[in-house]
Amino acid sequence: MGSILLAFALAVLAWVLVVGDLVRRHRPAWHWYLIGYPLTACRVLATWRRVAVLNDLAVSRRPSRGLLGDLVVKGDPLRPVAPRISFPRATRMGLTVAVRLHAGQTPVTYMKAAEAFVHAWKVHAVRVTSPERGLVLLTAMASDPLQQPGLATAPAELLSALIGALETGGAWVMNLRLVPHWLIAGATRSGKSTLLARLITQLATQPVALVGIDCKGGMELGLFAGRLSALATCRREAVAVLSALVVDMQDRMTVCRSAGVRSIWELPDKLRPVPVVVIVDEIAELYLSDGTRESKAEAEQCSTLLLRIGQLGAALGLHLVVAGQRVGSDLGPGVTALRAQLGGRICHRVNDPGTAEMTLGDLNKDAVAVAQSITAQERGVAVCTGPDGGWSRARSHLTPTEEAVATARKYAALTPQLPALAVLEGESK
Repeated sequence: MGSILLAFALAVLAWVLVVGDLVRRHRPAWHWYLIGYPLTACRVLATWRRVAVLNDLAVSRRPSRGLLGDLVVKGDPLRPVAPRISFPRATRMGLTVAVRLHAGQTPVTYMKAAEAFVHAWKVHAVRVTSPERGLVLLTAMASDPLQQPGLATAPAELLSALIGALETGGAWVMNLRLVPHWLIAGATRSGKSTLLARLITQLATQPVALVGIDCKGGMELGLFAGRLSALATCRREAVAVLSALVVDMQDRMTVCRSAGVRSIWELPDKLRPVPVVVIVDEIAELYLSDGTRESKAEAEQCSTLLLRIGQLGAALGLHLVVAGQRVGSDLGPGVTALRAQLGGRICHRVNDPGTAEMTLGDLNKDAVAVAQSITAQERGVAVCTGPDGGWSRARSHLTPTEEAVATARKYAALTPQLPALAVLEGESK
């Protein structure tokens, strides 16, 4: 009888293991809620005090030394008191723990201890944020949500592009109506070009004019020339295109002033000019100079024209998406002034800390550290800002070049003809 029960128990155990493995592979969220979360929550509660003590998060209510007359008396150390934590709350593929800080503590100490939490709780990563003073939120992720992010869904809106997925599991959306101008930094093979291809395929289907500036001879953006209203392949052409867009911007001002409105979005549909998205690939090529007078003049013109569009374009339907491998003040003072107008920031893996600092440093120091930790194997992974001022790790959806080119060709008939650029094209002929 005993051998029968043992065989039955082993069969049940084998069945549970097989079913558990199938659930883990095909329904990871179910596996997490049923098995992963309870085990991880127990680890958090069981190890919290020890981890807090070892990482200087616990404090003693009174010092272990006392003053007796003129003598300092050393007694037995008091038991450290760990900060109070909430019960771990489950998320889709992780959990969150709220920590009430001791007096005098700052979130910086918890950021330094994040790696210790990872090892103690056996999770992929722990992010530290401070939603309010005196409170720290620890967000643990069971696995890398960006390893195979899939493609989340997002409502289709004009000037809105679904780029990929956020680390939180939500959709990564670039909405140019909410954040008019963007700065994208990334080293070679970091995923920057893939992101631009994804952005173009998303905007190609919309009634939007796309203008490309690619001073590498058009090697990147030239692939999508059929859907571009204009393409500049050198700095001289870039000056001409940007000058024409500034003239167009002034015409839009006149229309808005005559109609008594403050933006083109308040105009009736029949009077509203088409929105324009200017995509600049490799910003350094516009600012670097070989020392000649002509080269310096062109660089200064590009700097001034881009800054004017950045300052005035949002309400007039002109938007900038500026990308580059290196973004630094060494390119000239105009770069820093332009950066101030580019509210949206995306930073892939970069080759130098200065570029990460230039891209994200004026918004959040923690985001800079996370961006610098992106490895060469994490192509497409970036730190991006959101319309609420926060930041998150994200990964763009892999859009093959062939697919992007085919989409541009398919919607080439939607390419708007801008009057200012049409005049420019006629002059070039």
